[in-house]
Amino acid sequence: MANQILIADDDARIRDVVRFALEDSGFQITEAATGLEALDRFGETPADLVVLDIGMPDMDGLDACREIRQKSNVPILFLTARDEEIDRILGFQLGGDDYVTKPFSPRELVLRIRAILARSASPAPADDVTVVQDLRLDENAHRCTLSEVELQLTGIEFSVLATLAKSPDRVFSRSQLIEQVYGQNTYLSGRTVDSHIRNIRQKARAAGYPDLIQTVHGIGVKLGVCQC
Repeated sequence: MANQILIADDDARIRDVVRFALEDSGFQITEAATGLEALDRFGETPADLVVLDIGMPDMDGLDACREIRQKSNVPILFLTARDEEIDRILGFQLGGDDYVTKPFSPRELVLRIRAILARSASPAPADDVTVVQDLRLDENAHRCTLSEVELQLTGIEFSVLATLAKSPDRVFSRSQLIEQVYGQNTYLSGRTVDSHIRNIRQKARAAGYPDLIQTVHGIGVKLGVCQC
């Protein structure tokens, strides 16, 4: 069955571009022109992934994401005309899985959506639990805990941390993390990974683990101290 994608953008031309690209790739599409309309459409026709423009009237994409996250873990990809760090960080903190900056390549958008859906659809092996010191990652339950504290991670954040935890002594470059998390032949800015790592660090620091991810200057990142 074809995946259902909800596109929310107040620019009809952009909706047309996205719809044509996704329909040509075999997806089914629902559209909305505002944040409030997006919530209505999501309630009427459950989507497998939501594409949210950040700058929409009546309710922007960030507020719409907040509302959706209260009732669903559906993957969310942001569209934004503002390539500012605050948009990326806030979007990921609210539960976004990825973002694309306008103007964008429709082909790249389709590839990112396919990568997100493939990762979401892949069942975790039975009893797939990774434990490193106080860190415990349960991929079946999508649950991450540090000692007794649960970290509320997005799908991408969970995948990034799971990749590091499964090879705790390995240093991963940005490109290696992108390949592990998004799959091969995916072209993303390293800043995307940086934003996810920054969010994981912030959440771990709030749980009392400030050194969960360690930077190895000039090379990349690795799992850091997981024990208080």
